[in-house]
Amino acid sequence: MRKYLVIVILMLFTLAMFAQESSKPYNENADARADLKKALSQAKKENKHVLVQFGGNWCPWCIRFHNMAYGAKVIDSLLKADYVYMLLNVSQDKKKRDYELFREFGYPNRFGYPVFVVLNGEGKQLHIQDSGILEHCQVKGYDTAKVVTFLKMWTPKAVDPATYQVK
Repeated sequence: MRKYLVIVILMLFTLAMFAQESSKPYNENADARADLKKALSQAKKENKHVLVQFGGNWCPWCIRFHNMAYGAKVIDSLLKADYVYMLLNVSQDKKKRDYELFREFGYPNRFGYPVFVVLNGEGKQLHIQDSGILEHCQVKGYDTAKVVTFLKMWTPKAVDPATYQVK
């Protein structure tokens, strides 16, 4: 009986470890600039935009958005179709933050976290999105319709002038 109890406890411990790991989507040891370069290369090759989500594992709203991005089928499919979605870790320790990177992107951190920066495949900044505007007004979380609208407004097709020319 004791043997089974130990096995059950070990299984629960293992499950708890996996659950905790999956709730930390930001790689705190990532090289943000290298990851960004890779995302831009992929976006250029696939004719997509890069959606950079600045935030961290310390930010509950950052985790909520990330979970919704993969949990809501309509958002997941929009992201896969038109974006290279990347999480850019911002250290909770303000002394360890890359303020030069913030400067390069027009200080998106002024909106708080998460904040989104949309880039084209060349790395040109197209838009900074304050995530507060995407929140649901009655439920603690993001409004799927608002997020869908935001994503649709910044797809490669949406910002291509040829889309709007009369044929």
